[in-house]
Amino acid sequence: MSFDFTPFFRDDLPPAANPWGGFPEFNFVGGHNDADGVPVEALTEALAKAMQRDGKQLATYGMNSGAQGYLPLRTCIAQILEARAGMATDPANILITTGSLQGLDLVNGALLSPGDTVIVEDVSYGGALSRLRRCGVDYKSVKVDAGGMCMDGLATVLGDLQGQGIRPKYIYTIPTVQNPSGTVMSRERRQRMLDLARQYGVPIFEDDCYADLLWEGDRPASIRSMDENGQVIYCGTFSKSIAPALRIGYVVADWPVMSRILPLKSDGGCGALEQMALAEYCPDHFAGHVDKLRQTLKGKCETMTAALAEQFGATAEFSAPVGGIFIWITLPDDVDTDRLAQVASAQGVAINPGSEWSADPDSGRHRFRLCFGHATHQVIRDGVARLAEICHGEFGVPLRGANVER
Repeated sequence: MSFDFTPFFRDDLPPAANPWGGFPEFNFVGGHNDADGVPVEALTEALAKAMQRDGKQLATYGMNSGAQGYLPLRTCIAQILEARAGMATDPANILITTGSLQGLDLVNGALLSPGDTVIVEDVSYGGALSRLRRCGVDYKSVKVDAGGMCMDGLATVLGDLQGQGIRPKYIYTIPTVQNPSGTVMSRERRQRMLDLARQYGVPIFEDDCYADLLWEGDRPASIRSMDENGQVIYCGTFSKSIAPALRIGYVVADWPVMSRILPLKSDGGCGALEQMALAEYCPDHFAGHVDKLRQTLKGKCETMTAALAEQFGATAEFSAPVGGIFIWITLPDDVDTDRLAQVASAQGVAINPGSEWSADPDSGRHRFRLCFGHATHQVIRDGVARLAEICHGEFGVPLRGANVER
C-alpha cells in the first residue's frame, strides 16, 4: 500500500488531475494550432546554426545575456514589435517568459495583493480570470461589443470606483483579436482607453498574443506604442504565431516596472534551445511564415462557420472572427454549456464552456468557444455535426440535429 499524502495536502488545492489519456476525437479546446504550419525544417536549421555559434553559452544560466533572456531573441522581438506594431522597444525592457501565462503571473505578482481591484473585459481569457480569482482580487467588468471593450463603460466603471475611493491596479485588455470574442479595437478606442487611464492614474496591461493572426492588412498599432508615459505593460507570445509547445512569451515594460518583476522570475531562465532557434529563425522568416499561417487559419475558420451555419442554423449566433483561432458562439438561454461540454466530452467532442471565459460565469452559461486552429477541415465538419446532435439530444436545439434534411 502506498503512503497516503491526503492529510498533508493544502486545503486550497484545485481538484486532482486525471491521467492524460490522449486528445479527444474532436478537440476544439485550448490554443492548439495548425500542425502542418509548424516550420519544422527551418527551425531545425536555425537551431543548428545558433548552436554552432553560441552553443557553449549553454554552460551558463542566461546564456551570457542575464536573467531577462537570450539577448539575440530580445533584439529580434524589439525589431518585430517596431516593424509590425509601431512599438519602438529597447531590448533591455523585454523579459522572456515561459509563455504569456508566466508573464501574467509575474505582473500579478508584482502588482496585486488580496482585496485589490482590476478592470477586465466582460468576456476574457479564462487563464487571466482564474489567476485573478486565485490572487483574491475583485475584478470589475466592462462590456465588449463588436469593437472590443466599450469606452463609455470603462469611463463609468473608473468613475464609480473613484467615487468609492478605489484605484484599480490595472485595466486588462486584449485589444487585437480578443479572446474569446475575436473583436479588434479601433485606434480611436485605444486612444480613449489611454486617455482614461491617464485621467484616473491606472496602468494598462495589454495582452497582444493574437495580433499577428489578422486575416487581412497590418496589425493595429499597440496601445503601448501610443503611450509616452510608460503606463502600459505589454505581453506577447510565439505560441500562436509559431508553435504553442515552444512556450516562449515576453513582457515589455519600462525599467521601473521591469526591475520589480525580474526578482520574481526565480526559475533560472526559460528554455535555451527554444530561444536560440527563434532568434535565428525569426529575422528572415517570421513575416513570411505568419502570412502563410493566417491564410491557413482563415480557411479553417470559413469551414467552421459554414459547419456551424449548416448544423445549428439560426440557433447558434456568432460573428465570424477576423483573425485568430477561436469562434465565440451564443446558444439559446436554456442551453447550459457547462452541461453540454460535460456530455460532449464523454462522446469525444471537447469544447470550452462560456462560463470559463466570462467575468460573470452565469452570463456565459449559454455560450461556448471553439478552437479551429488544429483540427483538419474534415474533423471540423464532422465534429460540429456531432456536437449539434449531442446538443439536440440534450437540450432539443437545434430543432433537428442539423439544419438540413437528412
